[in-house]
Amino acid sequence: MDAPGSMIARLFDRASGETMIAIAGIPCATVMNAADVERIIEAVEDELEAFIPPFALKSYA
Repeated sequence: MDAPGSMIARLFDRASGETMIAIAGIPCATVMNAADVERIIEAVEDELEAFIPPFALKSYA
């Protein structure tokens, strides 16, 4: 959690230790029901689907 009512989800590249994507401001609480957890998972999945790795951007240049 980055604040009492929100969290940051980070995807790390294990090889380099670099953060590939960070999703901030995901609403959460210290105690959540299954629907709340499902909403967080869906938000992370949506961001990952839209993610373009930096090396892929180089091919557009």
